[in-house]
Amino acid sequence: MESEQELATQGADNRGNLLPLALLAPFAGAVAGFIGAIFRLALQRADSLRDAVIAWAHGGAFAGFLFVIVLCALATAVAAWLVRLNSPDAAGSGIPNVESVLEGELAPAPHRLIPVKFFGGLLAIGSGLALGREGPSVQMGASVAHFLAQLLRRDEEDCRAILAAGAGAGLATAFNAPCAGAVFVLEELVRRFDTRIGIVTFGASTGAIAVARLFLSDTPDFHVEALPYPSFGTVPVHLALGVLAGFLGVAYNRTLLGTLAAADKLSRWPVELRAAVLGAALGVLAWFDPGLVGGGDGITQSTLSGTEAVEVMPVIFFLRFGLGAISYSASTPGGLFAPMLVLGAQLGFLYGTVCSHWFPAVAPNPTSLAIVGMAAFFTAVVRAPITGIVLVTEMTSSFTMLLPMLAACFAAMAVPTLIRNRPIYESLRKRPAQNSHARFPAHQSDAEGQI
Repeated sequence: MESEQELATQGADNRGNLLPLALLAPFAGAVAGFIGAIFRLALQRADSLRDAVIAWAHGGAFAGFLFVIVLCALATAVAAWLVRLNSPDAAGSGIPNVESVLEGELAPAPHRLIPVKFFGGLLAIGSGLALGREGPSVQMGASVAHFLAQLLRRDEEDCRAILAAGAGAGLATAFNAPCAGAVFVLEELVRRFDTRIGIVTFGASTGAIAVARLFLSDTPDFHVEALPYPSFGTVPVHLALGVLAGFLGVAYNRTLLGTLAAADKLSRWPVELRAAVLGAALGVLAWFDPGLVGGGDGITQSTLSGTEAVEVMPVIFFLRFGLGAISYSASTPGGLFAPMLVLGAQLGFLYGTVCSHWFPAVAPNPTSLAIVGMAAFFTAVVRAPITGIVLVTEMTSSFTMLLPMLAACFAAMAVPTLIRNRPIYESLRKRPAQNSHARFPAHQSDAEGQI
């Protein structure tokens, strides 16, 4: 056994090593927050530009229709080309890649990933692919934080800690949710409460939000009317919603993985061609209804506001259900969170509408069930219930829904676990395509100019 003197010496050494890391964390988070904020603003401009171009093209009849299709196809093809040529690790969400780096399975990606992720994500999501902004923000935040740690010659353990913290800072910026960013690191990325990582994660998220809010609004991403605390009688309703979300989460995971497997079988086609075909299809959809494409924040907001027509909501739900999986197979930068929040909100609202019709005495407001549905569906897919609850609470400022979300997430977590369905990011890490990149210990990255 170690003596008290040895333990005291070890604790003093840890504190001495922690101080520089704790000072670096807010700065690294601030840089990640700046990049993430600029990325969000650029995406907003891209969405507005896409809508304006489509509105202008409608004046050109069939020629305008072809113009929109070609433009969307070209944008997605260029995004896929940027990834293939410069940084294959930038494809998809990036979260499985960050997890692999933290596990020592992959070396950190080269620094050129940051511009590829930024501009590739801008082109892909801006052209209409149903992908989330959080994937690029997380991976860019992780990369820039790791770069700064290496620049200051921190050791491997410190570099990994600051990389995880940078990822959380990226998520915090993507959704204006600082607590969710920190919780995400501890629950999903490192899967333990590590004091050292916890300190740097909180510092990085603080720095990220402090800087991001200089450019972005400090209000929640979604505006929701004040909701009352639910009564005890609504607990069965929320549990049943969690069960439903659990089964649909399993279906979504299988659909996503099945779509990726189908895309792998088309590997003889150039990735740019496959992306262009998907972009063209999204262009056709955008021509008829621009609001259906892209990350989907507009759909989520209209669902939470109750302005979306209930009659067409099932059609939109199943359309976006498939669209998210197909978009992810394009091998372009883009995440899964935002599309999942769309599906969760619509699932909860539709379920709430049915409950209000059949069980008016105990059924909560459909809007409240839409909020609960966001957390439950997220939990069913990702298996990170605390992150889901904190994220949705911060995005909607609906603190009165904490207990219903807890009940629904309990059921949404139990169902896929009992079915033995893997969490989506674990499944993505296990895919052969993910494993095809050269794997080597992260400590080799210094010698090879990687961050």
